[in-house]
Order: sequence, then C-alpha cells, then structure tokens
Amino acid sequence: MVQAEQIIRITSVSNYSKIYFTAGNPMTVAKVLHWFEDRLPAQLFARVHRSHLVNRQFMCDIKMSRHANLVLSNGECIPISRRKKRLLIAV
Repeated sequence: MVQAEQIIRITSVSNYSKIYFTAGNPMTVAKVLHWFEDRLPAQLFARVHRSHLVNRQFMCDIKMSRHANLVLSNGECIPISRRKKRLLIAV
C-alpha cells in the first residue's frame, strides 16, 4: 500500500501508467490514468496534460515559452496543455 503523498506524478503510457515516487524506482501498472484521477484526492493531484497527473505538493514553477511547462521540485519539467494552463496559472 502506498500513501498518496509519496507519489510525485503519474504518466500515461498507452493502457498503462507509470507511477513516480519520492523514494525508489518508478512502477508501471496496468491501469489508465483516468482510473487514478478518479481515486486520488482532487485537492492533492492535478491533471496538467492528457498524459500527466501531478501531485500539487511537488509543483514549483511554470515556465512560459512557446509551450508551457510545469517544473517539479525534483527538477523535472512536465508539459502543460493549453486548456490546463489557465487553470494552473489562476491557482
């Protein structure tokens, strides 16, 4: 069993999802991203792109260039969809 606070982000890979944790290696599971979105707390996780679900605690900055990218506390950059960009900037 994993605590939701230990999940940094979840990435969609076809009909699988790859879960990235604060400690340890990522895990690939046979669930679609929407399954996680329905079960994880909405106040803790944000869907920033059709293939990325991110823990809000690890969001640091938004880089605006030709395309918007979300910078996480571990240094990773995640693309933000055009529709989600307005929602993230407002928060």
